[in-house]
Amino acid sequence: MLQPKVNSNDRHLGNKDALITLVEFGDFECPHCGRAHPLLQRLLKEHDGKLHFVFRNFPLQESHPHAYMAAMAAEAANKQDKFWEMHDLIFENQEKLNELFLISIAERLGLDKKKFLEDFKSNEVAAKIEGDFESGIRSGVNGTPGFFINGKHLLNYDETYQSLLNAINHAHLITS
Repeated sequence: MLQPKVNSNDRHLGNKDALITLVEFGDFECPHCGRAHPLLQRLLKEHDGKLHFVFRNFPLQESHPHAYMAAMAAEAANKQDKFWEMHDLIFENQEKLNELFLISIAERLGLDKKKFLEDFKSNEVAAKIEGDFESGIRSGVNGTPGFFINGKHLLNYDETYQSLLNAINHAHLITS
């Protein structure tokens, strides 16, 4: 089960009142998360208004050395209401991840550079990422992407759109 439940500290997309809430524990440098990104975008587009999506940071620093830095950049962008724009650009450019590239994305998004750099190195942003990571550990996540549908761990995701869609449809049948 998802611990803690979805709350106001999470990064949300879609309809917060939808019957289905899909939570991803993701690592910005993970190739599996990179492959899931367009599948999730399609799912949100095709189920507009019927799906609530939440992203929690789960940077696996030992295998992905730029993942934590990318999470810091996304959370720093959130301080200027640009989390999802940064999130998408990071996933679309995973092979370019480094500090200079992340700063260039912030500039491209029109963020206040001084504020971004302060937030990028702040304890507050680090605490958000560490809280997300701890949530993943408590919820039983041991790899990325880790998905939860309505609080239950999705264990049969096989990196296909169909596996996500089947899980969403199954959850919808249970909740309706």
